[in-house]
Amino acid sequence: MALASGVRVPARALPRPCAAEALWSTTLGRREPAAGGGGDGERRFGSQRVLVEPDAAAGVAVMKFRNPPVNSLSLELLTELVISLEKLENDKTFRGVILTSDCPRVFSADLDLTEMCGRNPAHYAEYWKAMQELWLRTYLSSLVLVAAINVGLALPAGSLPRGGLCHRPACDCRVLADNPKYHIGLDETLLGIVAPLWLKDTCVNTIGHRASEQALQLGLLFPPAEALQVGLVDQVVPEDQVLSVALSAMAQWLTIPDHTRQLTKNMMRKATADHLLRQRDTDIQNFVSFICRDSIQKSLQVYLEKLRQRKG
Repeated sequence: MALASGVRVPARALPRPCAAEALWSTTLGRREPAAGGGGDGERRFGSQRVLVEPDAAAGVAVMKFRNPPVNSLSLELLTELVISLEKLENDKTFRGVILTSDCPRVFSADLDLTEMCGRNPAHYAEYWKAMQELWLRTYLSSLVLVAAINVGLALPAGSLPRGGLCHRPACDCRVLADNPKYHIGLDETLLGIVAPLWLKDTCVNTIGHRASEQALQLGLLFPPAEALQVGLVDQVVPEDQVLSVALSAMAQWLTIPDHTRQLTKNMMRKATADHLLRQRDTDIQNFVSFICRDSIQKSLQVYLEKLRQRKG
């Protein structure tokens, strides 16, 4: 997050790189038969928060995330998503992944504000590093990533804002369900926080500088037609066709030889990723400094209390 630094987090407070395979064996080891049966390559696997449904014959896996009620990116969900993507990247059977929701009425509310409120600086650092890791893993993935946004943020008039979008702009293709109740965008400023520099860069790359400037400062959330017009998504289709259209889009991407597509993707995205990698620790320190401010903590507490009152 591009903010003035103030609070220093000791190096020991920053999370160490995880051993992905060890975490996989303990956290994501459960397997269950996919619908319709199938061989071992057709068995779905996953965890409490991430379900992977592989189609080895097609070289494609559907990854569904389920962290009810709104698929907020908790530290646990971030970790499981990164490990799942790493596992699929290391399995040369797969060339593409479709990311979608397994929760009713919402694709993802992204930032889990409970991870950012009432915790200690070391936890904030760990959480932000996990956010960075998910973005880097998706943005630089050697796989074709298609976001099948089958549900959105259903936001009636007068509703509370929710934290923006992290991994969707990092995908190669985005297909959104056509429902006027669904909205997509970056509304961090409405919550009193600032989008990180790497998400800002992704937004600029996706919809242009001026549109990003307006969207980020005003905390705009776009209904499907406007999201398509501005370039935030690539296709808007009926809700019952999102997955089939995403699979069709995947098939088109997979007609390109992997090595040429991957080299081109890296050429297009390396500079943006390097912008974060050069100042990753500074970005974490700045985020911790910002989120530890009394005014920010109070703002988040007020917002979370309003959410609790609405649920009650």
